[in-house]
Amino acid sequence: MLGKIVLWLSAVIFGSYGIVCLIWPELPAEYAGLILDSGDAWVEIAAMYGGLQTAFGVFCLLGALRSDLYRPALISIVLLVGGLALARLYSTLIVPDPVGDYTYGALVFEFTTAILAGLALRKA
Repeated sequence: MLGKIVLWLSAVIFGSYGIVCLIWPELPAEYAGLILDSGDAWVEIAAMYGGLQTAFGVFCLLGALRSDLYRPALISIVLLVGGLALARLYSTLIVPDPVGDYTYGALVFEFTTAILAGLALRKA
């Protein structure tokens, strides 16, 4: 049950945020304090925040709906979201400038999601 909840929530969160970021890349850029000053910058944010997260959300949805993708989707959450959390934590610790609420909120979300997915995998 825990795994299904993690997968459904991840599908909704990553999928919906990804679609919003694909349509409106200025949103994550503003949150992260980035300036979209070229076509390449705009496309990069739309692709990474929009396309990648939307596709990951769809994979989480498939994992929630199909038993053959349940474990692979949870493993993906542990590895990808957990890796993102560790990289964000490392960067937060070494950056000379202070970080804001966006970074702290992302850390909480990413670590919580990865840990819950790991617990669900152990129970599966």
